[in-house]
Amino acid sequence: MAKEIIHTDNAPAAIGAYSQAVKAGNTVYLSGQIPLDPATMTVVEGGFAAEAHQVFKNLKAVCEAAGGSLDQIVKLNAYLTDLSNFATFNEVMGQYMSQPFPARAAIGVASLPKGVQVEADAVLVLE
Repeated sequence: MAKEIIHTDNAPAAIGAYSQAVKAGNTVYLSGQIPLDPATMTVVEGGFAAEAHQVFKNLKAVCEAAGGSLDQIVKLNAYLTDLSNFATFNEVMGQYMSQPFPARAAIGVASLPKGVQVEADAVLVLE
């Protein structure tokens, strides 16, 4: 099966040896998104909630570049440097995705790239 690389200027450019997403068949594997503003490639300011919003905006842009939407995500992994922000993450996620929600993992990590507080990756299935 051939793989297709997904790229959009509406999400941050890759800052390493990876693609924003890879499509194989009707499944799209989205790389982790951190709260970078794609226009400036700088971390958004405003605390955890602002960072979480930017993560979902970036995921949304990559989903749309692949021909899908956030509501077609079947699996989401969230990485938080402080699990006390879990409730805020849930609240923000609910503003971008509707029920039925995807399967999900929330993982506490010691640190993330560029000192951000949250990162998320996902698997999207196109209809």
